[in-house]
Amino acid sequence: QVQLVESGGGLVVAGGSLRLSCAASGPGRTFGAYGMGWFRQAPGKEREFVAAISRSGGNTLYGDSVKGRFTISRDNANNRVYLQMNSLKPEDTAVYYCGRCSGSGVGVTVRDYTYWGQGTQVTVSS
Repeated sequence: QVQLVESGGGLVVAGGSLRLSCAASGPGRTFGAYGMGWFRQAPGKEREFVAAISRSGGNTLYGDSVKGRFTISRDNANNRVYLQMNSLKPEDTAVYYCGRCSGSGVGVTVRDYTYWGQGTQVTVSS
C-alpha cells in the first residue's frame, strides 16, 4: 500500500517562508514513475490545486494564486517531493495535502490523483 506522509507545516507570520516535505513509501521502486502534486483545503472550501510536478521533474505547474511564490521539486532517489513556500499570505492558511498522480504527468484536479497523505496544517498570521 502506498503511503504519503507530509511534514513541515506550522505557524508563520505573513511574508515568511515554509518548506513542506512529502515522504512516499510502498511496494516496489515506483516513486519516479508518477507525477506528484500538492493541494490545499481551507475550512468550508473545496480542495484547491497548488502545484504539480511530472515524474522526472521536468514539467511543473502552479495554481494562479501561488505562482511566483511557491516552488515544487522532487528527489526521486529518496522518494520525496517538496513545496517551498515564500512570501506567505494569510489566505494561504489551509491544510496542505500531498498526492500521487495516477499517471506520469502533471495533474491539476483531485480526480487525477490516486493516493493522498493525511495533510499538514499551515497557518499564516497577519
